[in-house]
Amino acid sequence: MNVQILELIDGAKAAKGLTVIIDVFRAMTVEAYVIQNGAADLIPIGSIDEAYAYRDAHPGTILMGERGGAKCPGFDFGNSPSQVKDFDFTGKTVVHTTSAGTQGVANAKNATQMLTGSLVNARAIAEYIKASGAEDVSLVCMGLAGVEPTREDTLCAEYIKALVEGTTFDLASGIEECKHTSGAKFFDPNNPIFPEEDFWLSVEADKFDFVLHVEQGADGLMHTIRKV
Repeated sequence: MNVQILELIDGAKAAKGLTVIIDVFRAMTVEAYVIQNGAADLIPIGSIDEAYAYRDAHPGTILMGERGGAKCPGFDFGNSPSQVKDFDFTGKTVVHTTSAGTQGVANAKNATQMLTGSLVNARAIAEYIKASGAEDVSLVCMGLAGVEPTREDTLCAEYIKALVEGTTFDLASGIEECKHTSGAKFFDPNNPIFPEEDFWLSVEADKFDFVLHVEQGADGLMHTIRKV
């Protein structure tokens, strides 16, 4: 099994085989909570205009997402796990668009299978990879807006790779490093779009025991599906 770590939009375009699109702060963490809380359908989508158009055609759809970290105009939720962790999404269709994570989904055209990746279900992802028998595995770190590497996404990829390969890994030190690097924005009281709680929810490793597949539906759109 060849496990490679790739970065950003170019990494998503280069990904092959079983591909994991990683966005710890915060897109794929949010998606795990939305699925855990009962969403009937979760659609990762590239553009804000596509999201508006989908809701116009399907009234009652929940729109969720951000640009520059802030909630998109007219959306129901931003991209914050603390906003959604206690919300009941049972039976709801959710359309999700972000600056990084969902852009990775949109650009990983050569993946034979696609999962979303975050620390909250990293061990489940690693177990799935080990059982898959895949020859090629691409762990794609989406970083900041898909153009700048970030410590938390690389950390998540390194952790998953270590779990797959059975090597030791100091996750706690990596999380501490994130507090002072790419996660520092969550501890800035003058930056309310990044609440501190989001940091802690995003680094709660192995909270969920499921993986999230992204599959193309009959409607031509990508859909995120929970699989144990």
